Amino acid sequence: MLKKVGSSRITEYLFTIWVILTLNFLLPRTMPGDPFLFISADQESEEISQFSEEQRNYYLKYYGLDKPIYHQYFLYVSNLMQGYLGYSLYYNEPVTTILLKRLPWTLLLVITAIVLSTVTGIFLGCVSALYRNRWGDRLIFLFLVFISEIPAFLLGLVLLFFLSAGLGMFPLSGAVTHFALDYDLIDKIVDILHHAVLPITALTITRVSGVYLLSRSSIITVLTKDYIKTANAKGLHRRRIFIKHILGNAMIPVVTKIFLSLGTLVGGAILVENVFCYPGLGKLMRDAVIVHDYPLIQGIFLLITVSVLSANFFADLLYKVLDPRVADAAQAV
Repeated sequence: MLKKVGSSRITEYLFTIWVILTLNFLLPRTMPGDPFLFISADQESEEISQFSEEQRNYYLKYYGLDKPIYHQYFLYVSNLMQGYLGYSLYYNEPVTTILLKRLPWTLLLVITAIVLSTVTGIFLGCVSALYRNRWGDRLIFLFLVFISEIPAFLLGLVLLFFLSAGLGMFPLSGAVTHFALDYDLIDKIVDILHHAVLPITALTITRVSGVYLLSRSSIITVLTKDYIKTANAKGLHRRRIFIKHILGNAMIPVVTKIFLSLGTLVGGAILVENVFCYPGLGKLMRDAVIVHDYPLIQGIFLLITVSVLSANFFADLLYKVLDPRVADAAQAV
């Protein structure tokens, strides 16, 4: 029966992927405008076509955009089944090549923000839960609830205005210092981290509150359980009780939330990258939408979709490992 439940979940994920792939194909083509107008423009914001009608028809045929929409759809799905994401209309490169160039920059922001926000949120949640209803708990709670209402891109603008433009402590944009000479590996790493500090800070701060609130609530709930009272009655060391019995049980929903909130974090990263002109997938997505680069838009959306669905799938598996009662309940069904 457990296998049946697992196969049902896989079927749901496959159906979801198919629906998203279909929308991924249709939505870019509903945008007004012609991608070939942007290809021939001097700047991205211009829509000045230098192509003759004959040249335009040639490129429509070359990229298969002259075929009926259903034919383009089956060709799109067929290419995906072979691992081919298409060829960028604007950048004149394979979509896979472009994504592999930009993906590491987004991963740097997302992974670092996940680690920092998780560690900070759990730590503050533990402090608040152990000293609940005291002034320190109230202060942390009110501050993080207030911070949670600020979007990541707005916080990024505030940080950019005060710390970059005002104090000059950090670069205004980009991921590296251009035209820098005599750079060794250490200097390059330091330069990359220096550019990434503000985007990571914006993502981390806006994410901490969710981890904190869930950690605090979960720990307070576990503290009221009978087995915690029994462990205290046995005279076990407080550190052992906290680490083994309290954290071990309280962190199950927190770990699940980390995976399930990946989509929200990626969405925040897309906006933050545009605020700081950071050369990740978010900035690339904006540029692709501006120039109506259908294959590139489809490739970015597909990559984000697969990442989020994979995180949700692993969250389901991990939750069953951390809490065997979930697997037992599924098997009983």
